[in-house]
Amino acid sequence: MKAHEPKGGGPSRPAVRQVEVVAPNFKRRLSGVTSTIVQLVPLQAQSLRIATLGPGLPETLPRLAWWQAPGLLRRPQGKPFRIWHARRNTEMVAGVLLRHVLRAPVRLVFTSAAQRRHKPFTRWLIRRMDRVVATSTRSGSYLGVPHRVVMHGIDTARFHPPSGPADRWQATGLPGKYGIGCFGRIRHQKGTDLFVEVMTELLPRYPEWTAVILGRVTAENRAFADGLRRKVEEAALGERILFLGEVPDVKPWYRRISLCVAPSRNEGFGLTPLEAMASSTATVASDAGAYAELIVPGETGAVTPAGDAEALARAVEPYLADPAMAGRHGAAGLAHVRGSFALENEATSLREVYEELWGAQ
Repeated sequence: MKAHEPKGGGPSRPAVRQVEVVAPNFKRRLSGVTSTIVQLVPLQAQSLRIATLGPGLPETLPRLAWWQAPGLLRRPQGKPFRIWHARRNTEMVAGVLLRHVLRAPVRLVFTSAAQRRHKPFTRWLIRRMDRVVATSTRSGSYLGVPHRVVMHGIDTARFHPPSGPADRWQATGLPGKYGIGCFGRIRHQKGTDLFVEVMTELLPRYPEWTAVILGRVTAENRAFADGLRRKVEEAALGERILFLGEVPDVKPWYRRISLCVAPSRNEGFGLTPLEAMASSTATVASDAGAYAELIVPGETGAVTPAGDAEALARAVEPYLADPAMAGRHGAAGLAHVRGSFALENEATSLREVYEELWGAQ
């Protein structure tokens, strides 16, 4: 049995001495960082001895248990040191403790997606990393240290174009001929209110379109979501702007809609446009996060200033007026993602970062 193969259907538990790269995940709740790890690690594991460490991850990933952590104090098999690839402050802290306090044979890599100037403690941690990766040119501009830009990729096998009747809008049983969707947790940061404002303005003029909002509502955002529902009811659009909540599988919804809207006020990176374009769906997005670096305006979608509802409406309306344009831009988006944002590209670039560290030794 290979080191990464699960026993009896349990977690894939590699021997710590064989692990070359550790991808810690010190957050139990699902987040963009967690999603990145879940998608990327299985691909990396095809050519690297990599394992995750921490809660909130699928059992199918190669994972170290906490009781194996003392093994990190010894060198891995066949390498001068192990690489600790952090993506959060807590994970950088753990890496610094491992290397500089416990004297573990590790080198530290940090990936930053933040679109803001870091706080002093975070800057202190970043300066102690051996290599720093930015997920976009914009996030890199805030780092203040040498770095390499490695943009996130998307799994084009999981997110793919429509392939049958279940992927058509008609399969939803909802009214209209075309769907327009807004995906992500319902909260002010994600701009869900901007989407509702634009839909209440435009949908009365375009009766063939129906809007869906998919995403979880946390307790602290309950009043915000209830206010949006009231606004929809007051506009008499309760049957054409629907809150579907957190669905078991969001991927088919990307394929069913004709236009995806990502109106975030701020983001770290933001995978929504890539997920939509990989599904052959046109995308209108704000310039939050890396969105402006993902979309080709006028070819795969449109980009608007974050927080600007009027600009968002102006960008969305041409698609409602001409659904064929949504189809053309969706097809162009698919080609764009496959050419520039395949997950394999991200895995290859990170492998180069790791090999550079090992080669320097």
